[in-house]
Amino acid sequence: MAVILLLAIALTAVTFSFSKSLRSARVAAASRDLVAALRYTRGQAIVKGQQEVLTLNLDDNSYTAPGKGAHKLPEDMHMLLTTAEQEVTGGNSGGIRFFADGSSTGGHISVLQDRREWRINVAWLTGDISLDEHPQ
Repeated sequence: MAVILLLAIALTAVTFSFSKSLRSARVAAASRDLVAALRYTRGQAIVKGQQEVLTLNLDDNSYTAPGKGAHKLPEDMHMLLTTAEQEVTGGNSGGIRFFADGSSTGGHISVLQDRREWRINVAWLTGDISLDEHPQ
C-alpha cells in the first residue's frame, strides 16, 4: 500500500511538472511567433522602401503583419503593448511601425500567462527586436 501511495505521489509531481513545462513552452512559442512577425514587418519595410506596421488588438489577443491574416494567441495568454503615442489606434489596439531604413517607433510587447512574462523589445533607433523571459 505504501509503495502504491509513493508511486501516486511521484506520478502527480511528474504530471504537474510536465504540465507547467508545456504551458511555458506554449508561451515561448507564441512569443517567438510574434518576434518572427515583427522581423517580417521590419524586413518588408526595408525591402519595399516604405513604412510598414504590425498591428495588435489587445481585446482579442491578436496581431496582424502586413499582407498576412490576423494571428491569435491561445485563450489563456494575453498581451500588453507599450508603443509611441501616435501608434495607439484605439483603447486596446495599436502597432509598432518600421521605416525603410530599418528603424522603428519602438516599444515593447509583453506576452503573459499565469505568472510568466515574455517581453519583446523593439529598439526605436535600430529596429532591433529581442525576446526576454521575466518570471513574475
